[in-house]
Amino acid sequence: MAKIPPKYNPEVELAKGAKFEAATFDKTQKIKVLAAKVTVGGTPGIAEVSGIATGRNDASINGCIGIWLSIFRFMRPDDTINHVAGWNIMLPLKAKQTAAATAKAFAKIINTGPRPYKASATGAKLKIVYTEK
Repeated sequence: MAKIPPKYNPEVELAKGAKFEAATFDKTQKIKVLAAKVTVGGTPGIAEVSGIATGRNDASINGCIGIWLSIFRFMRPDDTINHVAGWNIMLPLKAKQTAAATAKAFAKIINTGPRPYKASATGAKLKIVYTEK
């Protein structure tokens, strides 16, 4: 008996997306994820940076902030499956770097990067959306 292919369900597929996580390895600058999923349907991931950075002064991870968007897949209306690669971005901080400068730096990396995401920074808030290229 042949397997019946799944049918496209826009509510299900548009709710799929990347899990958004962040971590700080700086003593004084922090990052908090406020909305932890970036969906195909346009729900943005949002994080807020706070504090003035101590900064990176050696080759270790100390003085860095990282964000991660997970791998995911979703079905398109034509029943093809799109596999979206994950993305780990580690940002070394400069001493006395402001929270707004950190958010802006992440947005620049995302907007010029190879993955299907766009970002904006408003003050210390970072907003990431999924965009098909």
